[in-house]
Amino acid sequence: EPNTQACAVDLALPGVLPVMNQEAALMAAKLGLAIGATVNRRSVFARKNYFYPDLPKGYQISQYELPVVANGKLMIEVDGQEKIIGVTRAHLEEDAGKSLHEDFHGLTGIDLNRAGTPLLEIVSEPDMRSSKEAVAYLKKLHSLVTYLEICDGNMQEGSFRCDANVSVRRKGEPKFGTRAEIKNVNSFRFIEKAIEFEVERQIDLIESGGKVVQETRLYDSVKNETRSMRGKEEAHDYRYFPDPDLPALIVSDAVIEAARASLPELPDAKRARFVAQYKLSAYDAGVLAATRAMADYYEQ
Repeated sequence: EPNTQACAVDLALPGVLPVMNQEAALMAAKLGLAIGATVNRRSVFARKNYFYPDLPKGYQISQYELPVVANGKLMIEVDGQEKIIGVTRAHLEEDAGKSLHEDFHGLTGIDLNRAGTPLLEIVSEPDMRSSKEAVAYLKKLHSLVTYLEICDGNMQEGSFRCDANVSVRRKGEPKFGTRAEIKNVNSFRFIEKAIEFEVERQIDLIESGGKVVQETRLYDSVKNETRSMRGKEEAHDYRYFPDPDLPALIVSDAVIEAARASLPELPDAKRARFVAQYKLSAYDAGVLAATRAMADYYEQ
């Protein structure tokens, strides 16, 4: 039920102090190792200041200048072509609550159950060139985090969700266009449709003499359209500064080795082994290795 999982810290009652969750650091390290990234031995928590009804403190604990994971990569396959997508960083932060609009007839309900839950935000390089590539990347990431057992991957409950930054540019133009961010999309199909709509919207806008503004947009799946939500904030708008209640996060060699020892056989390696060991086609091996449960069931 709403607000039954919220504690004094989530509610930001006076005098409460946050505590670092060691398991979250271990999970972040596992992801870093799995994508061939650098797991920073020292990272810093910052306060990201903004007002939101489901953020009682008025700031979110996040990481800014020094994230826990940096410079990884993920290989995707689209139409038989392999492509490397760069992962800029993955930083630890806390989730905010959730605003509910459906049942309140012009009012908003606030559910703080997920406030304070550890979140790993993964930021990718602008290496994707189509909605198809974006969905392939997200499916690969979804497969990976569920294999690693650092996320249950439940998109309906918001365990895995995506903000998509979309920009267009004329053929031959070296510079990226102005991007718009589509916020919190929680299904692969909706992500594909939202990106395709947004690409068409921006092209129509530019070709009719208009200009794309940097902003945050929402995707309406009923009307299949994106709508402006707010002007895009820059980093300085959030007034980031190191959180005085939390010391730097030090990830020791022992934690890194524990993370490395707990890594399962990853989807790409499993797929390659299925082809070699069981003489499967690449397609069949890919389907069977997509989820850990399916792969284990097949092998048993």
